[in-house]
Amino acid sequence: MSDLLSGWHPAPAGFKHVVSVSLGNSKRNAREELTVLGQPFVLERIGTDGDAGRAAELFQALDGRVDAFGLGGADLYVLAGGRRYVFGNVRKLVSHAKLTPVLDGSGLKNTLERDAVAQLDADLNWRTRKVLMVSAVDRFGMAEALAERGADVVYGDIIFGLNIDRPIRSIGALRKVAHLVLPAITKLPQDWFYPTGAKQETSVEGKGTRYYAWADVIAGDTHYVKRYAPRDLRGKTVLTQTITEADRGWMRERGVARLITTTPRIGKRNFATNVLEAFFVSLAGKREALSEAEYLRYIREVNFHPETSEL
Repeated sequence: MSDLLSGWHPAPAGFKHVVSVSLGNSKRNAREELTVLGQPFVLERIGTDGDAGRAAELFQALDGRVDAFGLGGADLYVLAGGRRYVFGNVRKLVSHAKLTPVLDGSGLKNTLERDAVAQLDADLNWRTRKVLMVSAVDRFGMAEALAERGADVVYGDIIFGLNIDRPIRSIGALRKVAHLVLPAITKLPQDWFYPTGAKQETSVEGKGTRYYAWADVIAGDTHYVKRYAPRDLRGKTVLTQTITEADRGWMRERGVARLITTTPRIGKRNFATNVLEAFFVSLAGKREALSEAEYLRYIREVNFHPETSEL
């Protein structure tokens, strides 16, 4: 256990400490300090390169030593069409945290991301946009908000998640697919359909590549966007969340014109929703997820809003 935490050190006295334990690539690790509403924080991300056993050990080793955990590279549950679907294997993974709350970002996906789409309407005019949402069931708030704003959306869950060329073109159809497939999918290991570890560093073109060419805006999880992207993304807008400097370089190389993140830049990167959800829970002094109203109140209070970069 001591080797597991070699080089790790707790936040200074008076700081609140948020640690995201991620199944993603350790090359994306980060540690940043910030002060919000007079409270200093350390936000930290520790990747385990797809090693679920090591992630479980980190939850156990840091339990009670930090204020809140984020869970990266996996969802504990998804909210789709008003229902909650829990991933059994992920629940077992985070069960090693007995004292410190674990947040996977689902609460912010349903609030911050929904709110971000509404804020961006004045600039993007969603009714005039063709949007490819690479995976929607894990970001139902964004999916519903795009539909409500009148965007022409292709939801790519079947295309990219199941490798079947069947685009979903309405929010009603997405709800039906979610209710049909999520009870079965949540019983499977999440790395069967979500890129973790080294898979986050490579792209594969396939049945869904042509939908990238069709779309004006590519929306969804950063790793999903990159995993199935073609070489040519000239003129495209990407709407996503967690972004490192390496991700920005990747997008410039492929010609992305504009990058919009639903989360603000903190230090050298934009942290994922799981980190920021854990941050809000810690800021509130709570030991469990907040309500939608509480998340929205804190989003307003700390003035979080989408960040647009012309590339």
